[in-house]
Amino acid sequence: MRMGIAVRLGLALALVGVLAAGLTGYYGYAESRAMLLAAAEARLLTSTRVLVRQLAIGLDNTARDVRLVAEHPQAARLLRRADPILQVTSERNVALLFQRMLETHPEYFQMRLIDVADHGLERVRVDRDDSGVVRIEGDELQEKGHYPYVFETLRLPSGTVFVSRAEINHEVGAHAGQGKPSLQVAAPVRETPDGPVLGLVVINVDLNGLFAQLAADLPPGLQLYLTNGAGDFLIHPDPRLAFAFDRGQRARVQDPFPATEALLADRAGQAAQLVTTSRPVGQAAVVAAFVRQHFATLHSEDDFILGLSQPLAEVVEQSDRLGGATLRIVLGFSALAVLLAILLARALTRPLNQIVQAVRGFAPGAAGQRLPSRRQDEIGVLARSIEDMQQQIHAQFDSLEEKQRALDRLASHDSLTGLPNRRLFLDRLDQALAHARRNNGHLALLFIDLDNFKTINDSLGHAAGDAMLCAAAVRLQQLVRASDTVARLGGDEFIILLDGADDSEAIAHVAGKALDALAQPVMHNGATLRSGGSIGVSRYPYDATGATELIAMADKAMYRAKSGGRQRACFAEPL
Repeated sequence: MRMGIAVRLGLALALVGVLAAGLTGYYGYAESRAMLLAAAEARLLTSTRVLVRQLAIGLDNTARDVRLVAEHPQAARLLRRADPILQVTSERNVALLFQRMLETHPEYFQMRLIDVADHGLERVRVDRDDSGVVRIEGDELQEKGHYPYVFETLRLPSGTVFVSRAEINHEVGAHAGQGKPSLQVAAPVRETPDGPVLGLVVINVDLNGLFAQLAADLPPGLQLYLTNGAGDFLIHPDPRLAFAFDRGQRARVQDPFPATEALLADRAGQAAQLVTTSRPVGQAAVVAAFVRQHFATLHSEDDFILGLSQPLAEVVEQSDRLGGATLRIVLGFSALAVLLAILLARALTRPLNQIVQAVRGFAPGAAGQRLPSRRQDEIGVLARSIEDMQQQIHAQFDSLEEKQRALDRLASHDSLTGLPNRRLFLDRLDQALAHARRNNGHLALLFIDLDNFKTINDSLGHAAGDAMLCAAAVRLQQLVRASDTVARLGGDEFIILLDGADDSEAIAHVAGKALDALAQPVMHNGATLRSGGSIGVSRYPYDATGATELIAMADKAMYRAKSGGRQRACFAEPL
């Protein structure tokens, strides 16, 4: 059975519409997913570079400490073996300096002054153990001349600092550093820059402690890696893989992350970086960033490669939601395309049938056989018309989306200051309260009312009042963290949500900064506007547990601040 032109045209138009909607949706989803992944990779690489920079700064600070002691006159005087009485005084002074440094730097395991004579005998040694910082004296002082960090440092020119490879400390009598990852940072001691080497100063650095400080502010979900220049893990989320080479095993970064071979092959002494997506054995896929750092200003035995990884599922979570929305849009437009194809096919075949009947009745025979070629031209015109109509529909859809975004912005933000309005603030407060209840967290509200605002508004006009409100909004936003929220509730009332705030002194400090900021004058058309503000503070869960009650308690505290003389902050009083 041959299909008529109506069926063929309907199928063709429906197929074109479905393909256009499907390909457009797929392209939009693929591009959005790629953009999300690229943005996440950039953030991950930036965080990794910041950590590498902090590591370099940390080692530079340690290098300055060891150089400071090595260049101290007391160290050279002690090693010169001059006056025995002066030596006793110098030993005591150097030991006191070591003790103060270990007390100041919890990441230091041990500090030693080693003599070039007597096979590298320790002259002054201060350790950290379970009881605190202790000085080691007498027969417990050891000869260290056979260790690489000793004889390598003694070869260095004046002012140069030696940094050893990261390794497990197996030295006998290392106290708190025994069996733990550490670095030795050392500098030679000379009486004059061109004089002979008298000995060296060594600081043992706790590698885990150093990186615990660096990674303290990492967002949750990120995993930290550190390797030496050969790729052996020094720090790994799985402690069993860290320093595996010390146990005769092998755990290297190039195994789970093959792309790091390029970093390991870089011997030029320059920092290199890469971002890769990998699926370690037995784990979910992750996005990882690695940076190789060479310490050009230090005499380092090895480079470090530092990396951060994040599960790929977390990175593309938003794109998955976008994919669901795109699928619904594609299905909707596909259904619309099928419906339009049916309607257009029927509308087209009706006049064509009329023409065929008229031609058959007027000029049968050959003239009728020439009609299909003429109908082909008409189908082309119709196809172009449908294409124009589709473009108009897409343009209208884009216009509707833009208007919807503008409406959403107007519905959730204050039109004057651009701050979140009451509706958006209440939504964020509800989310913050839900999070705090789940995690036994805390938060605080600062209810702010501008002082003398009505006087300014009435005497100088609404333009002056608007200038005061906009200036207050900008100043308040500059005081808080990115995780906090500043909103305008209406009129001259503002409110600040401090997420996770529990320390009363810290909250009072923020309130004081807000008072100082609001007290600053505002210039408007040559006039100096002065307002100030009164602040009421309420805290979850101490003052209330619900959003409405917390706002009411903060509002009540604000009125106490106003009645108490204004330009002040008051905490809510318990019920």
